Amino acid sequence: MSEEVVLGLDLGSSGVKGVALDVDQGLVATATRPVHLSTPRPGWAEADPEEWWNATREVIATVSRGRRVRAIAVSGMVPAVVLADESGRTLRPAILQNDARAVVEIEELRSRLADVDLLRLTGSALTQQSVAPTLVWLARHEPDTWRRVHSVLGSYDWIAQRLGARPHVEENWAIESGLYDLHSRPLEDVARAANIRWPEMLEVARPGELVGVLDPALAAEWGCRNDVALVVGGADHVLSALGAGLTQPGDVLVKLGGAGDILAVSEQPVFDPRLYLDAHPREGTWLPNGCMATSGSLLAWERELFGETTFETLEEAARLSRPGELLALPYFLGEKTPLHDPDLRGALIGLHLASTKGDIHRAFLESIAYAFRAHLDVMSEHGLEATTVRVTNGGSRSRLWREIVADVLGRPLHSIINHPGASFGAAVLAALGVGLVDSLDVVRHFLEAGEMIEPRAELRDLYDERYRLFQEWGAASTPVAHALARGQR
Repeated sequence: MSEEVVLGLDLGSSGVKGVALDVDQGLVATATRPVHLSTPRPGWAEADPEEWWNATREVIATVSRGRRVRAIAVSGMVPAVVLADESGRTLRPAILQNDARAVVEIEELRSRLADVDLLRLTGSALTQQSVAPTLVWLARHEPDTWRRVHSVLGSYDWIAQRLGARPHVEENWAIESGLYDLHSRPLEDVARAANIRWPEMLEVARPGELVGVLDPALAAEWGCRNDVALVVGGADHVLSALGAGLTQPGDVLVKLGGAGDILAVSEQPVFDPRLYLDAHPREGTWLPNGCMATSGSLLAWERELFGETTFETLEEAARLSRPGELLALPYFLGEKTPLHDPDLRGALIGLHLASTKGDIHRAFLESIAYAFRAHLDVMSEHGLEATTVRVTNGGSRSRLWREIVADVLGRPLHSIINHPGASFGAAVLAALGVGLVDSLDVVRHFLEAGEMIEPRAELRDLYDERYRLFQEWGAASTPVAHALARGQR
């Protein structure tokens, strides 16, 4: 008899990943297909939704083969913006969450909404992460496209709709978009200020909620039965946190992905303009969090610039470099949290004629760790202390980077062996949605703890000093970065 499984999908900036979960045996299949990020202009970040869809179909075909699929849930980047017409077809490339084009529109909306307490209503201030400024930009610069828009969706919500789900947006896309409040109610003040029409404001659905069944034609294509349930997934960083076992206050996750995410579990919502706020899949629990615009994407740019074939080559060179030899600012796509400044730019200081590729690579790794530390400082102001810090995503395969993060944060760092990421969190929600499991705590049953790295006491003073310089230099160089950014538009 074939295995009964649920599928979890995760749509990322570089690929679509899928897993098949048997709740008795664990993960029984995985597959990944590449997708591409486009940066047609400085500060822009786009992707082709049809490429996402084609990759998704290939992934599902692979992980479902020879198995009885019970349910599917989808995770993805948030709050990416997909514009669809009345038939559900996309009208232009998706605008991703690290896009920084709507600088002018952010300031305009801040002025129009000066009397609206968005922080209390949505958990976040108006920033480049917000969807409303992007929609204003589109209406202004692409009016023909904007007139044809019937719905505005998230990346994973659009994939779910293509699979057969009813049109909806997931709870955390709604919260992070700034178009809905923390109770999933559309914000009329924001809609009026951005000239958003109500048909574009879709139903909000919670993670784990049933939203339809798989389209019969797709079920036939993949050899699935006709009653495969479609379950609401969620934001990639939220489901990655769930999949890493973040369920208790004090649990913190550092994600070393294309962007840099940090999340903490809280029993109360945290209102701070320097952070984002998401709902934990467990109702009544919250995930204050931050997202840096670059992390692994900066290292990919560096590798291409240097002509290196592998990150391992750069890591070997960096191991020969002294800690703190150079300082870098990792703002190569501007910065999101905690600075919320799309006009910041990347920089290196301390270079001399004897500087090496290894020095530069180490400085980039350290700069991202400093930015994570800045987030922990903000969370600490609200009484959130990191008792257990876990690390996941592709960058966690680098032992050097894990060492640097542990040293800079001054906390032990726990890795997870073969962590499947948000796709696993989505699969758990799919299982919960159809009653195959009765609690989110089941995630811990499937996790395998990896190496724990302790911070080195002998580097504490050095990194404290470099962190102070990182903050001072970042603040001092901001006017120069802004002037350069104006010339790049």
